[in-house]
Amino acid sequence: MHIPDGYLSPTTCAVLTAAMVPVWATAARRAQRVVKSRYAPMMAVGAAYAFLVMLFNVPIPDGTTAHAVGAVLIAVLLGPWAATISVSTALLIQALFFGDGGVLAFGANAFNMAFVMPFVGYGIYRLVAGDAALTSSRRALAAGVGGYVGLNVAALVTAIEFGLQPTLFHSADGTPLYAPFHLAQTIPAMALAHLTVAGFVEFALTVGVVTYLQRANLPLLRLNHPDVAVSGDEVVRRPLSWRWAFYGLAAMIVLSPLGLLAPGGAFGEDAPANLDLAKYHLGAVPQGLNSYTGWWSHAVLDGYGFSGGSTARLGYWVSAIVGAIAVGVVIALLIGAIRLVGALRGDGDGDVAEAGAA
Repeated sequence: MHIPDGYLSPTTCAVLTAAMVPVWATAARRAQRVVKSRYAPMMAVGAAYAFLVMLFNVPIPDGTTAHAVGAVLIAVLLGPWAATISVSTALLIQALFFGDGGVLAFGANAFNMAFVMPFVGYGIYRLVAGDAALTSSRRALAAGVGGYVGLNVAALVTAIEFGLQPTLFHSADGTPLYAPFHLAQTIPAMALAHLTVAGFVEFALTVGVVTYLQRANLPLLRLNHPDVAVSGDEVVRRPLSWRWAFYGLAAMIVLSPLGLLAPGGAFGEDAPANLDLAKYHLGAVPQGLNSYTGWWSHAVLDGYGFSGGSTARLGYWVSAIVGAIAVGVVIALLIGAIRLVGALRGDGDGDVAEAGAA
C-alpha cells in the first residue's frame, strides 16, 4: 500500500500533504492525554509495531504481496489521534531510511494509512463493541473487525488515488504521465489483496493483541476506555509491565526475515523498469513516473537491505533493528516537543480528553 514517488502527480501529493497538515497539528494537540501520562512510551511501541508489522509481506493469489499496518490496534489502545502520530512516524522512517514509499508521496501514504485507516477502523470498533465490557470477547472481536475494515477502506482510497492519475494527468494524446492504472484495474487489484488475505492478517493480529491485553495488561486498555465497565468476574490484575512490549518487538525483529519469503512485489510499487508496458498499452514508461521515481536517493538501507542485495536476511534484520530504534527516537522527540508546547501555552497537567475516547 506504500505509494512510491512518481506514481502520483506532484499536484496530488501536494493536495494530500496539505490535507494532512491540520490532521497532524490536531493529533499533536489531541494526543496530549497519552503524552502526559505514564503510558507515553506506548506511542513509541505503537510506532515500532507498525514499522515492524509492515515488514511481514504475505503472498496474494495473483502473485503480488500485501501486509498488515497495525493502525487500528494503536487507535484502540491509545486513541486514533495517537495512532496518526505513531503510524505517520513509521511511514516517515520507512520513506527516508529504507525507500519504502515515496518521500514526495509521504503525505499521501500518511493520509491513507495514518488517517483514513485508524479513524475508519476505530469508528467500526466503537460501533461493533457497543457497551460491551472491557474484558468481553466481543470487544476483542470488534477491534479485529475494525482492523479488517480500516485496512480495506485505506486500500480502496489508495486504489482511487492510483486510478484517477491517468484520467487527470495525461499528455495531449492521452498517454498517462504518472500511474498508468485505471480504476477498473486498481480497485480489483487492491480489493483482491486486502479483502482476501491482508485484511484477515490484520484481523487476527488485532484480535490476538487485544485478547492478550485483556488477560494480562488491563491497565493499558483502560487508558483509552476510562468509563468502560469490566466483566463481573474481573479479578485483580498485576501492575502493568513493559516486558511484554520488549519481548513482543524483539520477537518481531527476529522473525522479520519471514517477510522475504513472499514472492513478488506489491501492486503499484514496481520500479519503472519492471512495469509490464504491454499490459497497460504503453510504448514507454510514463514521463512523470520516470522523472520522479528515485527522487529520494539517500535511503540508508534501500529496500530493507544492503546494496547489491547481498546477505538479504541479515540486511532485513539490521533494517528491522535500525527502523525500530529510529521510530522510537523520533516519537521521543515528538513527545518532548508536544510537552514543551503545552508548557509554553500553560496547559494544565490534567487529562486532555481525546476524541473518540469517550
